[in-house]
Amino acid sequence: MLSRLVRGLLYLLLAWIALSVTLVLSLRWLDPPTSAFMLRERVGAWLEGNDKFVLRHRWVDWSQIAAPMKVAVIASEDQTFAEHDGFDFKQINQALEQRERGRSSRGASTISQQVAKNLFLSPSRSWLRKGLEACYTVLLEWLWPKQRILEVYLNIAEFGTQTYGVGAASETFFRKPAARLNTYDAALLAAVLPNPKRMRVSTPSRYVKSRQREIVAQMSSLGGSSLLKKLE
Repeated sequence: MLSRLVRGLLYLLLAWIALSVTLVLSLRWLDPPTSAFMLRERVGAWLEGNDKFVLRHRWVDWSQIAAPMKVAVIASEDQTFAEHDGFDFKQINQALEQRERGRSSRGASTISQQVAKNLFLSPSRSWLRKGLEACYTVLLEWLWPKQRILEVYLNIAEFGTQTYGVGAASETFFRKPAARLNTYDAALLAAVLPNPKRMRVSTPSRYVKSRQREIVAQMSSLGGSSLLKKLE
């Protein structure tokens, strides 16, 4: 009886691995029309009977996203994105040390980890979710080039209330396509990424403006557009 149960669980695990690999590999070429986070918002609005709910999202291909926007999110969220294999262990150690000292920490999630969480999972903080996030992060790094990971991130990241992806964000906040975003536009969008429900692009606080200036400086120190050549 026990061996049959173990065998059944093993089959389920193998089936989940096969399904996950197939899904992740297919999305290397197929643009995801939505994400787990966007679906969660849609379902929540439907359950609440919110007939006025409108989720803004429009996919934009890599070639149609301005270079400063690509550099800005790296400068803001994951400065070692081009070098790491999905996890920034230095940042993880620093975050753990800050927590031990009783200090708050922004966390140490890389762009790859954020894509894994936003695209496939949920914002819960359970150990199961974190374990699944790690598994999907490894698959993304194995099966996608860095450029694709960043392209998907820019298209599913939340930039404001009910506003997902740089295509919708650039049109909503700047009335221009993503291809025309300049350095300061891009830095402002990147500045709200830690908490886009509280930080506003349309009415940036003093803190958001300070982050914008910091990101502009970091973009320059990282090499600007030349950084993107490492992703090819």
